[in-house]
Amino acid sequence: MTIILSVNAGSSSVKVSAYETLNSSAPPTQLAEASVSGLTAPPATFTYTAGFTSIKNEEIPKVDSQESAFEHILDRLQSAKSLPQISDKENITYVCHRVVHGGDYPGAHVIDDNTFQHLQDLTELAPLHNASALAIVKACMKLLPRAKNIAYFDSSFHASMPDAVRTYPIDPGVAKRNKLRKYGFHGISYSFITRSVAEFLRKDSEETNIIALHLGSGASACAVKGGQSVDNSMGLTPLAGLPGATRSGDVDPSLIFHFTHDAGKPAPGSSQKMHISQAEEILNKKSGWKALTGTTDFGHISSSSDPQCGLAFDIFTDRIVNFVGSYYVKLGGQVDALVFAGGIGEKANLLRSRVVEKCQCLGFELDQQKNEDTVKERVHNISSQGARHRTLVCQTDEQYEMARQCAVSQAV
Repeated sequence: MTIILSVNAGSSSVKVSAYETLNSSAPPTQLAEASVSGLTAPPATFTYTAGFTSIKNEEIPKVDSQESAFEHILDRLQSAKSLPQISDKENITYVCHRVVHGGDYPGAHVIDDNTFQHLQDLTELAPLHNASALAIVKACMKLLPRAKNIAYFDSSFHASMPDAVRTYPIDPGVAKRNKLRKYGFHGISYSFITRSVAEFLRKDSEETNIIALHLGSGASACAVKGGQSVDNSMGLTPLAGLPGATRSGDVDPSLIFHFTHDAGKPAPGSSQKMHISQAEEILNKKSGWKALTGTTDFGHISSSSDPQCGLAFDIFTDRIVNFVGSYYVKLGGQVDALVFAGGIGEKANLLRSRVVEKCQCLGFELDQQKNEDTVKERVHNISSQGARHRTLVCQTDEQYEMARQCAVSQAV
């Protein structure tokens, strides 16, 4: 028996799923799921599910950081009567960490002192994304000294992108020295989506071509050919590509210089160890549909009659369609499915309808009833019967994907 924890740390939340696996050929079984949210808007709240036991939004005022959030979750998992497998810390064999930016790491990596230092160096390349994960890694090393910590990178899935896709047309010497290239992100999710869709289509992953859309507060598109990423809308950082809740997505790079004369100065919240320019602050945290509408709630935006909400919805639709068309050409029209995933992709039936309507000339067409049905299966077909290409909804699960990869190759 092997116990695996999958950890997904954000700037304001920590999510942990606990799994049990009997051997490398058996899929992991989820034992429990727990999360702490609201770290940046106290009091933080705790949510937990294990079997028939469920807790939702319990206030935990003393928890105020990623480290204390993880410690609280670990304590609750260990004290749960329904989880005797985790009652002893020594039983936890692996802790899988979602790390957004892995630089040139092509796959998962055991975290030792050298790896940790390398990931710290990458924090300067992605200051808004890696710091939270590394804070949890540090806590794990202290609280679970016998467990093996493994980093799973959102960028690794895109290591297969061709040089012409990943290379920016800038001075090659500067690019190499400063590691300036397209990396791509949401790779753990795209790995899950690709495998799940291949299984649904009863094809080998190596024979599967899809256009996948991971749409949430952070959104991206990915072209998958023969089970491998050939392009992703995100770039050096997750800022590039589609707009998000607070991210601008693609804009003219010179825009920021006209936006403010102070764009190059450190942001007020940055520290000596992690400088974030006001340009990054503006484009990462003060843009997107929140800047247009005043809210990050895409459900509200979709249903609102406010003109600004309508504009935000139309902008998001337009940018998604741009990538679908581009990737359709990149795949030579040999597309098994257009796949919607992520919190918005799975729930926003109106957005799916608008996107597919605009892509109808490519051979995508919805069954409106299927599109409006609640998604219950891991992969749900919403295509009309006569459509040339399938349109699917996939309930992606990054936590499970990390645990599955860990179980399959336990000596990462």
